[in-house]
Amino acid sequence: MRNYELLSIIKPNIDSEEFDKLVAKIEDAIVALDGRVTSTDKMGRKKLSYDIKDFRDGYFVVHNFEMDPAQVAKFNRQLRLNENVLRIMLLETSEVKA
Repeated sequence: MRNYELLSIIKPNIDSEEFDKLVAKIEDAIVALDGRVTSTDKMGRKKLSYDIKDFRDGYFVVHNFEMDPAQVAKFNRQLRLNENVLRIMLLETSEVKA
């Protein structure tokens, strides 16, 4: 298991109930792939530096989680297929042992 950090930008035109369902769906996808969510930070609606798919702002969410590296490609694909997710950035945050 390795540690990862996921920054997601969600479309701003969804209501708060749909937003909460989408965040829960992302967490469920992590758990379904034998991962473990360690923290979730809903940063709120923020202005984007440039337009993404004709949107000037979006909801930012940061998930910290643990997952087997073999499952990360499946998880990444699931996120990219979701039409309400504008952009993602997935980083491995595990420490390198010397």
